[in-house]
Amino acid sequence: MSSAEAGVVFHRARSRTLDAFPAEKEGEWKGPFYFILGTDPQFGLMKAWSTGDCDNGGDEWGQEIRLTEQAVQAINKLNPKPKFFVLCGDLIHAMPGKPWRKEQTEDLQRVLRTVDRAIPLVLVSGNHDIGNVPTAETVEEFCQTWGDDYFSFWVGGVLFLVLNSQFYENPSKCPGLKQAQDQWLDEQLSTARQQNCQHAIVFQHIPLFLESIDEDDDCYFNLSKPARKRLADKFIHAGVKAVFSGHYHRNAGGSYQNLDMVVSSAIGCQLGLDPHGLRVVVVTADKIVHRYYSLDELSEKGIEDDLMDLIKKK
Repeated sequence: MSSAEAGVVFHRARSRTLDAFPAEKEGEWKGPFYFILGTDPQFGLMKAWSTGDCDNGGDEWGQEIRLTEQAVQAINKLNPKPKFFVLCGDLIHAMPGKPWRKEQTEDLQRVLRTVDRAIPLVLVSGNHDIGNVPTAETVEEFCQTWGDDYFSFWVGGVLFLVLNSQFYENPSKCPGLKQAQDQWLDEQLSTARQQNCQHAIVFQHIPLFLESIDEDDDCYFNLSKPARKRLADKFIHAGVKAVFSGHYHRNAGGSYQNLDMVVSSAIGCQLGLDPHGLRVVVVTADKIVHRYYSLDELSEKGIEDDLMDLIKKK
């Protein structure tokens, strides 16, 4: 599928915003709503992990196709419909320049074309999407294929910020792009403070931390201590309530002051004991409530009554 065709299918972020949600219509609180968060479909990782060759494996991804199809079918059945479906990075496994990247991308796009057109997609860049050490070229490839690598949008008085977390991991080959995101983020956080939004929520692939702001650097699954503390303090000062991430392929998380760090497990390959799943996130006037569902649970039973009561509460 060409980039032009993809543009018809996906409400891709352009000019640092998402046109599915016009700011002039979405700037005020309208009542509770919910969205669905998935992460790491990562077409190809299950085969690569099973063979112990994560760098060069991944020549099969039939399991990931079936799991992502199941996720989409479960989401399409939900009533009322979620405001959007966010995929929090590592859309495919093949790194830039590696074999199978084009084929994995095309297969994921084919599955995502079946998402109900009334449910916008929000797509976050992960390290496998732009490389562990991104370049201007790999970032541009992502933007052409999936949309902007960082952007913001409003839904019912809530400000959502999507970040390229790889810039906080290793921006050595694209320092100017990292600087541009930093400047943009400061402007967005200033807006969050000045406009007194109902909530502000961040999506990024790599978690700030897995359990505690003071935990050791993992060298892969969390941001370095200086980077995480700097970002977390910025978020707290601006009133950000929660950061949602993937990358860990397990459920985890913690809190720092009044900031929740929510680490959600994968649609695709599991590295722990969690089932393949999705997270339901309910946004009310005064809180953000979330729950992880296995794909089977969400497909067969839908959202539980206590969460539905919050969604329907006026």
